Amino acid sequence: MLPEVPAEPAVRPGDPFPAALWLLRHGESEGNLASEAAWAAGAEALDLDTPDSQVPLSARGRDQAGAVGRWLAGLPESERPTRVLVSPYRRARETLASALASGGLDLPVTGDERLRERDLGVLDGLTGHGILARHPEEAERRRRLGKVWYRPPGGESWADVVGRVRGVVATALPRHEGERLLLVTHQAVVMAFRIVLEGLDPEEAVRIDHDDPQPNCALTRYATGPDGVRLVRYADTAAVEASTAAVTEEPGADVPH
Repeated sequence: MLPEVPAEPAVRPGDPFPAALWLLRHGESEGNLASEAAWAAGAEALDLDTPDSQVPLSARGRDQAGAVGRWLAGLPESERPTRVLVSPYRRARETLASALASGGLDLPVTGDERLRERDLGVLDGLTGHGILARHPEEAERRRRLGKVWYRPPGGESWADVVGRVRGVVATALPRHEGERLLLVTHQAVVMAFRIVLEGLDPEEAVRIDHDDPQPNCALTRYATGPDGVRLVRYADTAAVEASTAAVTEEPGADVPH
């Protein structure tokens, strides 16, 4: 029997780290709407010809982001974010812009390409039906390797995204020791942070992502204390629920995020 090999904590007590860390998934995008429509129709591909990096928010996504901004602005000043790191993808940048404008927040912002969404390579824009129909060999390879290790041609595996996030945790976050940092990013990246910061087993993270996916503009929060970094909230939609904006999620089908 193979021995258990626990993950080494990425951040130990006393290591330089932000005092608080929020991970904000972007608001509903036109890609989310196209995905929902494709799954409902049983289509093989999304009716969307925009590169993934340039997909904009929907009108509802902008409302969701605005709700988050107002919610953050309503926190005591001693608890609000003091700085932002953001994915370069358009839907993340538009989420941040709407949140800052609606909340009247003036925060320093830095982009980090390591916070971008997982690249699906040749499978980008396809539903599960489309993958089976157009790339049956990839569907079989994904089944054989498992979701954590499977890398689509031209794309990234979950493990690749975790590697990116380890770089952020090791090099970017320590520079903001003591600050309250907001990261505006994507679903797979948030789960990668859970793997890195909590030592969560990647297979368990994939299960959580399937069974309890993050709605659009959900907030995941960490706090730093004497015992190190701890999870406070996962996929919290309180900010959106406190507004008139609707809470939206991905289609329920088992798709390779």
